Amino acid sequence: MTKAKQFEAAWRQMCRGDFTLLDEITDPSFQAKSQGIIVDLEAYKGIIKALTESIIIGPFRVIYEADEFLCVHRYSKFRNAEIFDASITAVSYKDQKIISQESRREELDYDPSEGQDWNWEDYE
Repeated sequence: MTKAKQFEAAWRQMCRGDFTLLDEITDPSFQAKSQGIIVDLEAYKGIIKALTESIIIGPFRVIYEADEFLCVHRYSKFRNAEIFDASITAVSYKDQKIISQESRREELDYDPSEGQDWNWEDYE
């Protein structure tokens, strides 16, 4: 399985409250940075749990993938509102484990699923 497929699979599991794959693919020294805040693995899990209760994570698209680095783009939508965003996540690896991750998101003023071959129901 490629790093990108493994990363997406971990996210899909986390959306269901299962952090097993995340634990397997991250180094104990893992740190995530999102919107300027740096957190360790346990804090990250808490953030993801809270986040996935209110949003739907749409499709992932690989921007770049190599042995020590992965960059993905994805869309998300709030479950109870017509609010959409796009995120880019940079993931760094050491010895095949994720050691750091940084995400940047931007709110969109349109539904990114319109006119595409996917819909939000595919990801609920």
